[in-house]
Amino acid sequence: MFLTSRMKGRSFSSSFSPPLLCTTETRSRAFAKVLLTLLGFCLWGAAVAFLFAGAFVIITHKSYQVFFQNPFFPLPGCLALVTALLLFLTGALAMLTPVKDSRYHQGTLMYLLVVLFCLESSSAVVTQLYSTREADRLTGSMSALFQLYSRRVPSHPSQEAVDAVQQQLQCCGIYNYTDWGKLVLPTGLSKGPAFIPKSCCKEAALDCPANASQPEKLFAEGCLQKLEKRLHFVRHYMNWCCIVVGCLEMLTVISDGVLMKQQPFQDFRILDSANFS
Repeated sequence: MFLTSRMKGRSFSSSFSPPLLCTTETRSRAFAKVLLTLLGFCLWGAAVAFLFAGAFVIITHKSYQVFFQNPFFPLPGCLALVTALLLFLTGALAMLTPVKDSRYHQGTLMYLLVVLFCLESSSAVVTQLYSTREADRLTGSMSALFQLYSRRVPSHPSQEAVDAVQQQLQCCGIYNYTDWGKLVLPTGLSKGPAFIPKSCCKEAALDCPANASQPEKLFAEGCLQKLEKRLHFVRHYMNWCCIVVGCLEMLTVISDGVLMKQQPFQDFRILDSANFS
């Protein structure tokens, strides 16, 4: 009878009973569960943002790697992709933790949040460092490549790279179209309009001149400004992503901490005298 009464007492105090759980659930714990579920969806949205950032950095390096001297420039993009994967897993676990109500899920969620803090901090620092260095070196590398441009050798690698960049970015020259008179034919300015590559034309039309006689048909901005805008966008986009996601993760840590505090680990007291009374 003693064992039966002990078993009945344990079954009555079990936390798996839905009616008992509803009646004993505190407001702070219920609010933490609802907030944790909503934050899980927000972390999924953050994963998409970091996925876009990582893909943008890698595609930028692949498309314009002739101007970037640092071979580790795609590293921030790789870190952003890893962060996106972990954010997706963390968001799923954040939505699963209030349902399972398990200490293992809560502890794993807290551990993933700490790892994400480290990854996001590393991504922000590396992106700031690499983008700033590449922006400083961009003028020299671009000037060297544009000076090698030659219309006499159509298969020259510099010509193919410059034409591809001007068509993709819709730019002309380093600063503007007048750079071609200084870079390619410095002695031809007195003989007439400077030579302009066909890749500077706004439209692939037959009447687009190969000189600066009709500047309205040429791209107005220079390629240096366009590339600097891309680096500026990458730097600020990554910084804002890390700041916003960091705030979401802090709310997730607080919500998970509330659940962990109100559901402490069970103490195993094998030698407690009350167990033998």
